[in-house]
Amino acid sequence: MLHVSPSNSRILRNVSYALSPRNCISNASIAQIQFEPNNFNHLFDYFDHLLHKCSNSKQSKQIHAQILHFGGLSTTFLPSRLISVYGRFELVNDAQKVFKSVPIQSLFNTIIWNTMLRANLTNGEYRKALRVYAQMMKFKILPDAFTFPLVVRACAAIGHLISCSLVHCHAVVTGFEDNIHVANELLAAYGKLGRMGVARQVFDKMPVRNYISWNTMVSGFAFNYDCDRALEIFKRMEGDGWEPNLVTWTSLLSSHARCGHYWETLRLYNLMRNKGVKSSAESIAVVVSACNDSDMLNKVKEVHGYVTTSGLEGYLFVKNSLLCAYGRHGGCLEAAEKLFSEVENKCLVSWNGLISSYAQSGLCDEAFSTFLNLKNEKNLTPNVISWSAVISGFALNGRPDESLKLFRKMQLAKVSPNVITISTLLSVCADLSTVVFGKEIHGYIVRNLMNNNLLVVNGLINMYAKCGSLIEGYIIFKNIKKKDLCSWNIMIKGYGMHGYGKNALKIFNQMISDGYTPDGVTFVSLLSACSHAGLVNDGRRLFNEMKPEFGIDPKIEHYACIVDLLGRAGLFEEASEVAKKMPLEPNVCVWGALLNSSRMHKNANWDEKSVSEILDLSSETGNYMLLSNIYAQSGQWEDSAKVRVSARARGLTKTRGQSWIELNKRVHMFAAGEFVENEIKEVETVVKILSFEMKMKNIDEEVLLTY
Repeated sequence: MLHVSPSNSRILRNVSYALSPRNCISNASIAQIQFEPNNFNHLFDYFDHLLHKCSNSKQSKQIHAQILHFGGLSTTFLPSRLISVYGRFELVNDAQKVFKSVPIQSLFNTIIWNTMLRANLTNGEYRKALRVYAQMMKFKILPDAFTFPLVVRACAAIGHLISCSLVHCHAVVTGFEDNIHVANELLAAYGKLGRMGVARQVFDKMPVRNYISWNTMVSGFAFNYDCDRALEIFKRMEGDGWEPNLVTWTSLLSSHARCGHYWETLRLYNLMRNKGVKSSAESIAVVVSACNDSDMLNKVKEVHGYVTTSGLEGYLFVKNSLLCAYGRHGGCLEAAEKLFSEVENKCLVSWNGLISSYAQSGLCDEAFSTFLNLKNEKNLTPNVISWSAVISGFALNGRPDESLKLFRKMQLAKVSPNVITISTLLSVCADLSTVVFGKEIHGYIVRNLMNNNLLVVNGLINMYAKCGSLIEGYIIFKNIKKKDLCSWNIMIKGYGMHGYGKNALKIFNQMISDGYTPDGVTFVSLLSACSHAGLVNDGRRLFNEMKPEFGIDPKIEHYACIVDLLGRAGLFEEASEVAKKMPLEPNVCVWGALLNSSRMHKNANWDEKSVSEILDLSSETGNYMLLSNIYAQSGQWEDSAKVRVSARARGLTKTRGQSWIELNKRVHMFAAGEFVENEIKEVETVVKILSFEMKMKNIDEEVLLTY
């Protein structure tokens, strides 16, 4: 209870009025306070109360002025309170000024240092917080159990492992390592820094643990995509007599969802429900994100029903998760649209979810229209995810030129692309063989330090390989410190598609010697490489080694490759035997490989059964045209006509051939039979000039040959 002298009774009335619930603090009441030069201790208490009740930065600065006037910074508590208030109002610079103006004798109080650390942390000034800690060490101020958690959190936020290790050592030396709050913060920091081995050591040494300790370990393993260790800690927790709570279960579910173990995530969720643990909005969002497979749509609907009955539909992120889940399942766009329309305060995630839903379903125009509607929203601006979704939608649905145009607009909007955007654009460059634009993106990658991201680097190798720049692709491949299986497969495929079969085999042998295990995609690329290079013996050997050496059962695509390999080499009978005796039913790819080899070697000896199977299986024009041309080459015009009639009866039309050229950073596409009215005269003129130059070159060569 505060004791006030009669001379200060008026001040107390003003302060009481200022602190009343109705008025909180009024600027007028602060301005009216005039302190007498006595009873300063009680008046400083009033300042403390006023600072505690501050509702805006202007009030805090008025009180600060009064504190300076009466020398209140010489006290122990007022500077700390001022720093805390300025931190709350995001005025870190003002807090720093208060900290610097504190008398030297007050700096030997740990509280003021901790308050300054917390103010910096609250406002994201993590490096400044570490500098405060360094100053603290310089003044030889002994940290306490509140200091270490703050500093460790700052180290984790900036991702600085060395600093975290140094602070950890300091905690050990000063005897605070066993403090449960310090230890828990160390567990969280090492988890964020990807050092769960060190976190495990800290955890095992803890003399006392609480729920935060266990949950931090489970979430740490989840963050680092280690669902096996997360489950191990979970079981150990149960074995030690702790009942996992909702946070523990949610972290465990998240660990399996992040690792792509979707069915296991759903199994654990059912187990959680059976144990009587009530679902939270967070756990529901995790479960919905795990419903990725095409046959999980019913589970999405089941969870949606639970959300509706349990009253969780009020959480925006739950609705957004459901919206994205329905969008991933192509036939549920109506449900996604309905959810979107039900969201009252639509955030950027809601818009991005609907845009992605349209893009993934192949509805690029609808995605772009929604994107334009988002741009017209007053308080929302499309971010990199919005742009990337539309760009990716056009790229994946056969409209790469529009993807590039959108990217140019994205640059004009000054939105920086992320690794997903860059990977999509590299894929577009690879499909269009626009190596000039690909090199421009490569420069952007280097300038923005993205060349350590494996997804981006693999995209670069693929782009250069498909554009025929194999040397550039190999240089990038060689400089990757930690390759994944995708890196090796891309390089093998790149060599194979350009006829460098021996180089592809060399890369494969290097891959095996480096300890990597090939998969089915590797062998498709290898067999295709052998086929294009005519390496029949190597292709046979690799095909025969798939099962006994690497435990990979040949699939339909592998049989198609070996049939193509034998057929291209002129071993048509052997290729036919493989197609007939294979354990799987031949599909259109296998028959297509046989047809192609027949065309190459002018072999028209097809029995009616095989022809019937080809025509029954083919849903594309290519095989019909191949078979028709084979008959035509051998003079079987009647059979050729029958095949073409059959194609027309099915409503199949020949896809027009397309070509493109990159000029002035624009991709111009042309289709066979397309009449370009505006530029036709210029094209005809260029053709005549080229024809004339070719004739003149031939005349010059003939003249030279006569001498």
